[in-house]
Formats: sequence, structure tokens, C-alpha cells
Amino acid sequence: MKKVVIVGGGTGGTILANNLARRLAHELRAGQVSLTVLSASDKHMYQPGLLYVAFGRMEVDELYQDQASLLEPGIVFHVDPVEKFVLDKNHVVTKSGKRFEYDYLAIATGSRAMPDMVPGMAENAHHVYTVEAAAKTCEALRNFQGGKVAVVTGVPHKCPMVPLEITFMMYDYFKDRGLLDKVRIHYTYPIGRVHSLENVAKWAAPEFDRLGITYETLFNAKAVDGAKKQVLSEEGSVLDYDLLVAIPPHKGMEVIEKEGLGKSGFMPTNRGTLNLEGRDNVFVLGDTTNLPISKAGSTAHYEAEALGENLAALVRHGRMVRLYEGKVFCFIEAGKDRATYASFDYANPPQPKPPTKAIHWFKLAYNRLYWNSVRGLL
Repeated sequence: MKKVVIVGGGTGGTILANNLARRLAHELRAGQVSLTVLSASDKHMYQPGLLYVAFGRMEVDELYQDQASLLEPGIVFHVDPVEKFVLDKNHVVTKSGKRFEYDYLAIATGSRAMPDMVPGMAENAHHVYTVEAAAKTCEALRNFQGGKVAVVTGVPHKCPMVPLEITFMMYDYFKDRGLLDKVRIHYTYPIGRVHSLENVAKWAAPEFDRLGITYETLFNAKAVDGAKKQVLSEEGSVLDYDLLVAIPPHKGMEVIEKEGLGKSGFMPTNRGTLNLEGRDNVFVLGDTTNLPISKAGSTAHYEAEALGENLAALVRHGRMVRLYEGKVFCFIEAGKDRATYASFDYANPPQPKPPTKAIHWFKLAYNRLYWNSVRGLL
């Protein structure tokens, strides 16, 4: 029997498991293959929804479904996170002490926001990367009556469009509250343009200019002084604020760091095959990779589809049949009721179009359709 083990029950791990269960349905029924998912939680969270929670446009309970309900029949699911990867002997060891052997291993453990990496950020800034943080951001926005709002971005971070989205959404939020004449929004970004993707930056900067949103590039946060309400940059500048909104720097999961499998918890990954570098039967997808592409749900989705096809072919024929081409698709909320998108891959940069209400409504629809997406039905 061939054994496939997937570590991580987020977007990438769930889509991959369902993809494989359908491709290998005959082998699963015949007992020729086993498919096991190991997760840290029995709940699956729709992480992009946290942005809407921060603006009071989604409830927290809308973000969750039972993980087991999202998985195809034939998939063995355990809430038992992996604590040790014994790659030389083809097995992993979980928190409960159980050992799971594999012929093929896929690691999709995700990433985590690390505001503590910038002294003072955790105590003084608001963000949207946990339920608790999104709820506190919602309260802070609701109570804000005017002053300077500073947006500070750390790298790397997941959801690449969040710095832009939260800025545009705050503009419309304060506009609806009649506070625009009392609010100044100042956006910062750590490289020499307002977004890492050049064409996205070329679209966003004129939008900021049109709305009167000021911005500063080459701003890497060094520390936050809560008493003085200032952000100090590595470049030597000082940014005053009355409300600080951060996109914190991220790391991969702690277990990856602890096991020495990748710098900052991001694993060295082949850009085409998604193999862990140096391992023919270990694969990495989603935020866990160190690939120079966006850490986004769509990235994990497209990687999972490519890897599902390859793993099924490996089980059946002992060879892979395709390469992941770096495909990513990201919606960009450009306010409360307009959106655009960025679609790109390794070879083709994004070409954002003017925002429309139709794309915004499509994005809201996708918030509901996500559950069919992770089931592999979209």
C-alpha cells in the first residue's frame, strides 16, 4: 500500500487531499493507497474574512467550518499536529506520540503573523491576522474620531494585497462616518514603490493621489514607541500616528524552524515540482514554501492542483506529469464597493484593471464560495 501523508489542514492541505481522493478513488477503495491529513485543529478558518471582520462586515462565526466536513470520503483525518519530521526514515511523529509512515509527504503548515519581531508593534498596532486582532481593529476603527492613521507593512507577509485593501477600505469607512476632513491616512511600504508587484504599484499610487492618501516608500519599521505614538524606521525616519495599523512580518510555523527545515520557517522548495529541495518524496505548498511568489490562498490552491495531479501520477506510474507555473490570482478591494484583481504567474506580470462594483460583488460571492473551493469543486 502506498501511503500519502499531508501535514496541515488549511487551504493548501485540504484542496490537495480532496484532489487526491478524487483522482485516486479506485485505489483508495481497493486498499492500494492511504491518504492521511494531520492538522492542529478540528476547525477550518477562511482567513481572508478577517479583513471584513475588522470593518464589521462579517461575523467571526462565518469564518469557520468543521474540517472533517470539508474532506472527501476515504481521507483519514486526525487532529494531531506533527512535532517531528524524520525525513531520512520516511515518517513523522505527532504531538500524541504517534508515528505516521509515508511514501509521499506534503507539508502545508502555513505561516503566522509575528508583530513581536518589531519592538512595540504587538502592543501598539492593530492588524487583521487573527480573530482577536481583527476584533480589536474593528473596535479601534469604530472609536476613532480623527487624526493621523499610519499603515506600516512588514515583510514577508501573507495576503499580498492586504496593505492596499485595508488602506482603501479605511478611506471609505471614514468617508461614510463623515470623518474624512478629520482623518489623514499615511501609507508606508518597505521597498521603493507602494507594492512589491510593479504593475500593482503603478495602479495603486495614482489611486492614492486621487484620494489624498499620502505615502512613503523605503520605510522598514524598526520599532514602535507607544508613549510618543511614533514609528521609527530602519532608514532613520520617524512617523507620527494617532492610530497605527500594521501588516506584521510573518514567519513559517514554529515546528518548521525548530526542526531546522527552513529559514524563518519557510522551506526551500523547487519552483516547478514543489519538492522540498533534496527530497524526491517530500513536497511543500502554500505559505510554507520559500518561493518568491505571493503568499495567498490562490497560490496554495493552484499549487495543490498541480501537486495533486503529480502525486496521483507518482502513485500510479512512478513519475510526475506537470510543473507548477507560479499561477496566482488575488482580488484587490479598492474601497467598500469597488474591486479589481491581479492575475499572474512566473512569466507574466499582473495587469490590474480599473476597479468596478461587479468585481467587488464577485469577491463577496467568493467569500461564500470558498467552502466549495476547498472541497475542490471550483
